[in-house]
Amino acid sequence: MPVPAPQTIDVNGYPMAYVETPAPADAVGAPLVLVHGSLCDYRYFKPNMAPLGQRRRVISVSLRHYFPEAWNGHDGEFSGEQHAEDLAAFITALGVGPVHVLGHSRGGYVALRTALLAPDTVRSLILADPGVEISGGPVQIPLDSERGNFREAALKAIEAGDIDGGLALFIDTVSGPDTWRRMVPWFKQMVRDNARTLIGQVAEPRTPLPIDALGALHAPVLLMGGAESPAPYPDVLNALAYAMPEARRMVIQDASHGMNLANPIAFHRAVDAFLGND
Repeated sequence: MPVPAPQTIDVNGYPMAYVETPAPADAVGAPLVLVHGSLCDYRYFKPNMAPLGQRRRVISVSLRHYFPEAWNGHDGEFSGEQHAEDLAAFITALGVGPVHVLGHSRGGYVALRTALLAPDTVRSLILADPGVEISGGPVQIPLDSERGNFREAALKAIEAGDIDGGLALFIDTVSGPDTWRRMVPWFKQMVRDNARTLIGQVAEPRTPLPIDALGALHAPVLLMGGAESPAPYPDVLNALAYAMPEARRMVIQDASHGMNLANPIAFHRAVDAFLGND
């Protein structure tokens, strides 16, 4: 399936790349902005854009230093805070008012930070297995619980020249054993294109989000998880549900962490049902 031609918007001095499906003639509601996770970019959602775009404008972004930039892993800032500032500026630059934001994995962390930083830009949040830590709650869920230093180990393999071996370690850790081997060629190439972003990710501070601030969010929230997603994602969703008791929950059956690729029909139905005509 072809990927739309990328465009850029200058945000905070950076050319932020994105692709979009234009709003249909009978469009309903606000646009939907899709935010990728680790090792991905705007291409991650390419199987989802046309189905989700049947009713509204859909935009998929590449965060700072991800493809199409060929980043060396060292020059410039790489952090969730910077990505949230960029995303807020990007939404503002679109000039379409608050938008629905769907963040997957680390992109869920960026989406939440954006809603906290610039609540007027976010109409609703869909968090798909978000990579989030919460401070101040009754239960602390470390993102790396039972996963060791997998990011550092993956980066070490990549820097030693075993690029696919390092990427397989990362992907299999977050999605389950043997996921990398079974992934389609376009996904593997996308991940290879973003391999050096692990340098920035390993070095970035992962700041827990305060439970009181999450509870004060006014935007509607959908918490979405794969039925087969490994730890710590189910516990993260439970912690977020405690922090945001009005949030809705949805489990995508027959899918792990990459639920939008493993079971796209159920994924699209869940997103459309949550957004409705809003």
